Amino acid sequence: MRKPHIAETIAFVDGLPGCGKTLFSPIVGTFDRLELMQPSYIVEFVCELHTLDRIPDDAAHVLIRMVTDLQLYNGVMGREANLRFDDLSGVWSNANVLEHLSRLVRGGDARVMDRIDRDRPILNLFTHFLLGKGGRVVFEALGPRARFIEIVRHPLYMIKQQFMYMPRWGADRRDFAVCFQGDGQMLPWWAYGMEEEYVRAGLMDRVILMIRKHHRRVVENLNALPESCRSQIVTIPFERFVLDPWPYLHQVETLLGTTVTKRTSRELRKQNVPRKMYAEGIGLKIYRESGWQPPKGKTEADEFAIRREFAAQHASDAGMAMLDALSAEYEAQYLNGDSTDPYPRSFESPALGPGVSSAQTGRPAPTP
Repeated sequence: MRKPHIAETIAFVDGLPGCGKTLFSPIVGTFDRLELMQPSYIVEFVCELHTLDRIPDDAAHVLIRMVTDLQLYNGVMGREANLRFDDLSGVWSNANVLEHLSRLVRGGDARVMDRIDRDRPILNLFTHFLLGKGGRVVFEALGPRARFIEIVRHPLYMIKQQFMYMPRWGADRRDFAVCFQGDGQMLPWWAYGMEEEYVRAGLMDRVILMIRKHHRRVVENLNALPESCRSQIVTIPFERFVLDPWPYLHQVETLLGTTVTKRTSRELRKQNVPRKMYAEGIGLKIYRESGWQPPKGKTEADEFAIRREFAAQHASDAGMAMLDALSAEYEAQYLNGDSTDPYPRSFESPALGPGVSSAQTGRPAPTP
């Protein structure tokens, strides 16, 4: 058990890989009282092991409480300051460099608690899949202290990065996600419960299965939460945010109980927000390594067509049917009119239905 706590508000900027977290996290990091953005790998590992039924609820709750408190405590003390120049989560990429450098020479230990009580800092964490793999257990652990900023993005804009990464799951020494032994090989945690389907699928079909699995897990976790917890979640569609950010920034102000600062506008300009087209990002090396390219088409429809063609080159017919269904679901939910519910209450692919694999349709999936 851990009843006393340090972190009064914990902001999770969450979403699938390639959804735009690294664009949004430094922007929200300019808000008053927001800490430097940082990953929370231990919380993610706890939730992944919990998903695999390897950690009971009570142990997961204690670990999540302890880790989030420790991250804030060490962060305010400057004990784990990231001084790498090129890291997006480093001090030098932050809008308030002097504040974080000064922490290296300030008094520590008990004096840190005085500063936390006085300044009321907000822990700023960016996570992957967390609302899907651990939404229920995180809310149970942190209660009203948890705040989720869920970044969502059109599937066609995420598939290339995820396709490039897919061979690394469970094989690359720098992939630190929890894996398990299933169907005679190492499988990523998110394939739990669909092992045979995953093994039979080609790389692009696995990407599509992963996106579908995440949507379903989010819905399952939200349905397991009290309705009051929904007020602790703000969902931000990437496409709408990069064209018109301020309505969403004001929602985040309300969610976190804080305000934007003068640094916010500067960070927006740095991220090229607002922009005219979704893909008009900034050409950072890490983005290019993940498959980002400047827009090639003249319209958004052109850009979607280019991305769909890339998927079609690698996916099975059944996989493309599933991707088209996911895309249509996303467009109806986030791009065509206003959405009042951040996630649909049920998610089922109109093309294949739940749990139907490429192999079950009789159409061969490509060999990885």
